[in-house]
Order: sequence, then C-alpha cells, then structure tokens
Amino acid sequence: MDIKKFNIQGPLLVIPKLLGDSRGFFCERYRRDQFRELGIENEFIQDNYSRSAYGILRGLHYQWQKPQSKLVTCNRGVILDVAVDIRVQSPTFGQSILVELSGDKPEWLWVPAGFAHGFLVLSSEGADVSYKVDALWNAQGESGILWSDIDLNILWPNKNPLVSEKDAKAKTFMEYTKDPKF
Repeated sequence: MDIKKFNIQGPLLVIPKLLGDSRGFFCERYRRDQFRELGIENEFIQDNYSRSAYGILRGLHYQWQKPQSKLVTCNRGVILDVAVDIRVQSPTFGQSILVELSGDKPEWLWVPAGFAHGFLVLSSEGADVSYKVDALWNAQGESGILWSDIDLNILWPNKNPLVSEKDAKAKTFMEYTKDPKF
C-alpha cells in the first residue's frame, strides 16, 4: 500500500496495490496490520454503506461527542470527497482537501476526527460509498457545516446539488467558530 499526504496534517489517501489483467483487478482493500504501519491504528467498530443518485451531496458532517474518524471508499461510481479541517488550533483551520474516489480505483480516504466530511456524487449511474468508523453515531454529539459556505471556498463542480433538509440548514463556518468542538 502507498499513501498520499496532503497539505493538511491528518487526512491520507491510501492506495492499495492492484493486481490486474484483462479480466479486471484484485486488491486487498483493508488489512489492519498494513493500515497500522501507515499510522492508522484506530479500531473500527462499524461499517456504513450508502447509495446515492447523481448530484446528491451529503455533508459536511462531524461528530464531537465520541469523536468519529472515518475511512471512506467508493465502491461504484465516482464521488468528490471533501474533508474540512475544523480543529481550531490547527494551522490549516478552515482549509479543505478534495479527492475524487472511484469504484474503478479502490482507494481509501482517511478522515480523522476533527474534520467535517462530505461528498458529491459525480457519476450519472450514482455511487455506492462505504466507510469504516471508530465510534458509533451519536445524534446528540453530531452536527454539520453548510456545504456551500463561502468562507470555506470549496470548489464544488455542481452548484445546485440535491441535499437533505438537515444539510441545507447546517450552521455556517462562522457559526461553528463561535462554538468550536475541536
């Protein structure tokens, strides 16, 4: 496995070794010992799976009570995956990374606690997304930041995605800064 680091400390793109030929490819998607060698030592306690149609945007979500780290992959289709640094003491506070994940390239995006996370479905056939988490969902300790907040300056390729009512009413980044959770 290889990794790609970003200009923001924490997130990593994990790139498994593919063994392929004219029939397709094979890879080990997750092997705990290899992830630990990469510095991802978290114990994952749940796998989540979502299916979304083209143009759906989910996020930007975070959980602060029982902070939740995520290991995200796209099984089918293509998504633009986004992680925003919401750690107040971080030198990259408010900055984001954008990564295209595809079912044709079985990579993982490691999103540690302290980041708001979301994704936009780019492929016309929709997308299936899986992610491992290291803490159970806690409705009382989770929130979101408005995906389109101009202070975040995220360059979403779709300016009018379909979002849930909850995500459409998420707090702004400025509101988050008045009561930060990380």
